[in-house]
Amino acid sequence: MFNVEDTIKYLINGTENIDTEAIKEKVKEVYKQNRVLNIKFGMDPSAPDIHLGHAVALRKIRQLQNLGHHVTIIIGDFTGMIGDPSGKSKTRNQLSKEQVRANAVTYVDQIFKVIDKTKTTVLYNGDWYSEMTFPEIITLCSKATVARILERDDFAKRYKSQTPISVHEFFYPLMQAYDSVVCKADIEMGGTDQTFNIMLGRNIQKDYEQSPQVSLFVPLLEGIDGVEKMSKSLGNYIGINEEPKVIYEKVMKIPDSLIIRYYTLTTDVHPDRIAEIQNELNNGANPRDVKMGLARELVALYHGAEAVNAAENYFVSTYQKNVVSEQTPTLVCDELFLNENDDINLVDLLMSSGKYKSKGEIRRLIMSNAVKVNGEKITDLAYPIVDEMVIQVGKGTLFNIDLEGVKKN
Repeated sequence: MFNVEDTIKYLINGTENIDTEAIKEKVKEVYKQNRVLNIKFGMDPSAPDIHLGHAVALRKIRQLQNLGHHVTIIIGDFTGMIGDPSGKSKTRNQLSKEQVRANAVTYVDQIFKVIDKTKTTVLYNGDWYSEMTFPEIITLCSKATVARILERDDFAKRYKSQTPISVHEFFYPLMQAYDSVVCKADIEMGGTDQTFNIMLGRNIQKDYEQSPQVSLFVPLLEGIDGVEKMSKSLGNYIGINEEPKVIYEKVMKIPDSLIIRYYTLTTDVHPDRIAEIQNELNNGANPRDVKMGLARELVALYHGAEAVNAAENYFVSTYQKNVVSEQTPTLVCDELFLNENDDINLVDLLMSSGKYKSKGEIRRLIMSNAVKVNGEKITDLAYPIVDEMVIQVGKGTLFNIDLEGVKKN
């Protein structure tokens, strides 16, 4: 059997909006039944990568597995075709069965980079929803009222603003809740954006005469933009299966203000050491150097210690020394970029990369010291462009320059 006190401590530590008394009662209930906790965690394979935001919950699950508990992973191959409406201001595009199934295959492989396979059951909710009869669907729908569903913040806002809500979206929280009935979950773990869905699961379990699960919410991790939660659809994520050099590079892009949060939520670094790192930052340590330590931790975590040096050497040579690699894009200059003095227009040249929305954005970047030429910051919009030049925009966007197409008079 498991240690009750340690289990309660690990369930409470690092989680949010929890009912401590309910957790204690559930742990003691399961202990008296001479079994371990069954912890449910659902994932919709909306894209092929699992990212560090998912891994916050997965790492918590691994801690509980180390104490002897079991996890049931629900792969939402059926709910994934609907799309979770949580936090969405409009109806999501539905994915095809083929897209969802292809993504699901990669999910399973990546999950076991974090959690213990021997203490995990993986279920696909398409196995029961594809077999459900219409009377069974009607019975499920009878377990919640329209008023209850419209209590969801995202639905309420859309209803008030007269933004369309499709009927199929109402099924999503019901289906996620019914997954808890199928797997007989003791605890459901999820992000704070899943509060409504997880709480509905408690209610539906009661309707199906099961002991209601306890909700366990983990913090939402901000993406590398430092603003929105980490999301595959927003492109601000760090995938655990990405190449070591990509993970390293993306970690170096996170805002300095998130260094400690990333250490706390995404690594196995001891809390005492994290407190020391915070103290070092407070006393003037260079955030760049601290982030490099964070990047090393994450690369080692998902690719092994042997991958760290190569990833760091690539970053240093490419982004700190401005050495152009084979992967660095080349901007080819031609006569279209020449101004009236037969000089190359830097703004037009950068605009041709397709990475910027407008020439005004590029001008602002140059004037705000965000552009370097061969490692030196520039603010001159008419800076002379010559061959074998490397232009860096921001922290890590590099361009090689090719003047072959330019013919000057």
